[in-house]
Amino acid sequence: MPRDRILEFAESSQLSKPDRPCPARSHRGVSIQCNKRGGVCTVRLYKKHNGYSVPVDGRLVTLCPQRFWEDNLVFREIGRSLLQQEDSVLVKEVGFLRGERNDDVGRIDSVLVIPGSVPLKWCAVEIQAVYFSGRKMELEFESLRRKKRTNKIPFPIAQRRPDFRSSGPKRLMPQLQIKVPTLRRWGKKMAVVVDASFFDSMGKMEGSKDVSNADILWFIMDYRFQGNIARLFLSDVYCTTLEMAITGLTAGSPVTLPQFEEDIKNRIPMGISVA
Repeated sequence: MPRDRILEFAESSQLSKPDRPCPARSHRGVSIQCNKRGGVCTVRLYKKHNGYSVPVDGRLVTLCPQRFWEDNLVFREIGRSLLQQEDSVLVKEVGFLRGERNDDVGRIDSVLVIPGSVPLKWCAVEIQAVYFSGRKMELEFESLRRKKRTNKIPFPIAQRRPDFRSSGPKRLMPQLQIKVPTLRRWGKKMAVVVDASFFDSMGKMEGSKDVSNADILWFIMDYRFQGNIARLFLSDVYCTTLEMAITGLTAGSPVTLPQFEEDIKNRIPMGISVA
């Protein structure tokens, strides 16, 4: 984002949610307000040069799931791949697990459906952005408002990094483990939308050679810069079973028992008696 746009955003931003429309979801005369605390939907790697920020080659990392809504591209791609039709409707928060008192105890976040189709054609959609570790983003806006105007972007006052472990094994994997087995029994697929940086952080997954042998279709989105504007595009579609997905999200192999026990010994504080 250009420096003047950043300052404009910083000056109009509230310390909770900015009073500005979401650029990814506002189009064709429809304005949808940004609901992201801090208002930042993507981040990238920078290096410090003479006190200012210089971008480092590398992919953007998507922090807000709403960012994937740009031009409804991903939903058209999902509809084409799984429903054989682009013109679909997204239905939110549909219950699929019922408790003893007949209340919803589990929901599919998003369902893409072809209205009026008989039998009903639909697929589940899970959109996963990336969490970040570090101090809150509002601190940067406060700092920008205090600095004098310049054409250069100041280096961030706090360090932040994408937290792929919290986003994948801790958040996305349990969702898939809960939802996909039921969808598989129903003969339905799960579309998972992630960006290329998220997918690259995962471990190696063996792919399914055909959609019919897959439980999950990964729609991998990436960005191209058109001037100063980053535009979303579909980078790849990758098919896996649930079991393959869990292997990829875990992204690690167990250490040996001797290695684990040696690590325990090394972490015991000096001078502490053993119970």
